[in-house]
Amino acid sequence: MENSNPWVTIDSHKIYENNWIGLTEHNVINPSGGKGIYGEVHFKNYAIGIMVLDEDHNTWLVGQYRFPLKAYSWEIPEGGGPLESDPLESAQRELIEETGLRASDWIEVQRMHLSNSVSNELAIIYIARGLSQGESAPEETEQLSIRKLPFDEAYQMVLNGEITDSISVAAILKTKILIQEGHL
Repeated sequence: MENSNPWVTIDSHKIYENNWIGLTEHNVINPSGGKGIYGEVHFKNYAIGIMVLDEDHNTWLVGQYRFPLKAYSWEIPEGGGPLESDPLESAQRELIEETGLRASDWIEVQRMHLSNSVSNELAIIYIARGLSQGESAPEETEQLSIRKLPFDEAYQMVLNGEITDSISVAAILKTKILIQEGHL
């Protein structure tokens, strides 16, 4: 029963599409037998998050104004990577782009679906270590502030509700567990 799909799709219509997302409306029969509609956002990229950690357990956060939230947000370095590409290569590119940092040691620590009731977006989170500093090259849509701080301060920002981005929250909490268990 776990793997059976209780939804019946009558038909589907593309409502909107751009380079990053598509929106489809499905006419459905729901699990209770009633007719309805279901909106689905299809993402054309992976969501990539990079938890940066140096040998002294400092990390880097990126601050930027997030248009959909109409608010400023502190986050780990993040970006997107085409579904047909290697997510690690996308993570390496995003880290350089946003912070100028390069890392020699990469560990994938988490895969998660973001808002899986309306979208298929897959997030992949890495921890990046073995750091060297270079020049950043933000995209034209990014006006970024970069902040280096002790990891425990970032952890407190999550606990205090100052960091609300889901990829950042998951990455910081997972990293805290890995540190406590002696893996980092």
